[in-house]
Amino acid sequence: MKNMITKNNDWILIISTLLLCAFGLIMVYSSSYVLAYDKFDNYRYFFDRQLQWLVLSLLMFFFLMFFPYRVYKKLSPLIILLSIFALILVLIPGIGIERNFSQRWIGIGPLTIQPSELVKLGMIIYLAQVYSQKQAYIGDFTRGVMPPLIIVGFVFSLIILQPDLGTATSILLVAGLMVFCSGARMIHLIGLGLVGGSVFTILAISAPYRLERLTSFSDPFDDVYGSGHQLINSYIAIAHGGLSGTGFGQSVQKLLYLPEPHTDFILAVISEELGIFGVLFVFGCLSIIFFRGIVIGTRCKDAFGSLLAFGIVFQLAIQVVFNVGAVSGLLPITGITLPLVSYGGSSLLITMMSIAILANISKYNMIQRAKKTTAENVPL
Repeated sequence: MKNMITKNNDWILIISTLLLCAFGLIMVYSSSYVLAYDKFDNYRYFFDRQLQWLVLSLLMFFFLMFFPYRVYKKLSPLIILLSIFALILVLIPGIGIERNFSQRWIGIGPLTIQPSELVKLGMIIYLAQVYSQKQAYIGDFTRGVMPPLIIVGFVFSLIILQPDLGTATSILLVAGLMVFCSGARMIHLIGLGLVGGSVFTILAISAPYRLERLTSFSDPFDDVYGSGHQLINSYIAIAHGGLSGTGFGQSVQKLLYLPEPHTDFILAVISEELGIFGVLFVFGCLSIIFFRGIVIGTRCKDAFGSLLAFGIVFQLAIQVVFNVGAVSGLLPITGITLPLVSYGGSSLLITMMSIAILANISKYNMIQRAKKTTAENVPL
């Protein structure tokens, strides 16, 4: 029994994930205890909540590691229907919870769920299932490429209504990359890119607050106490940390200077307290996860498993790019968290579930290779 549980596991992927989870929990505490005490008179408030989500995430992680990924192919229609239902539910007054002028959450007892996080994984499963079945005619835009993108467009619209342009854009980008990996023709990909870019531009300039976010990152010092406040304090944190950092728990910017230091700007606090070494640790673990994910997707001979693995890697990588870009001032602030590190229960749970699916695909790959090797070694 023990051998069955431990054999054929991708320990490099698993250990990197667990190390980053532990590190993230520690940094959530360090970055949030001042804010937690100021808001809730309890310096462990955010830490305790993240710990609860981490326990739930670990349980799901170790369960899904051994849950056959091919079952998701059969469950795909149900998963996408539930995803759409959850996105509609969050928009209903009295059910959806509003914070900072956005209605993105649903309260379930003591827990607060963000349906758009669940939809990220749901869309990947759906697109992997559909496009794996369209391989014979993927070059036909009308039959092969377009039908699933109607669902993508509908989901995109529901998330925009929350509003959450960052998450909606990340889902759109992942969909485009999965279409590319499915083998679609380049002319179709270029056309989709132009349409997607046009939609993004229209949405960005149609709302003043979105346009302000898109323009403020280029010159945050133009509005020091307004739109540029968060990014300027991120710059100060990074500069203060330097190479070696100020030491764990010694961040100055988390003392109510940097807004929400435990969520999408936690990397600034890591840089300030632990310096370049803390940042390199985070990037190192994430790079290992991405590399293993690409290897898993490349080695998988099942089209569904391969697309599923690539979709998960794309989603995580895009989140990292958006988050790091915002913290460093290279991209607009989108509110997207750093996977496995930032505070956020829904994000942590879905990220852990996604990596567990990767681990299961890897286990499948190892078993198939072992069978092939055994067959080749059988004497004639």
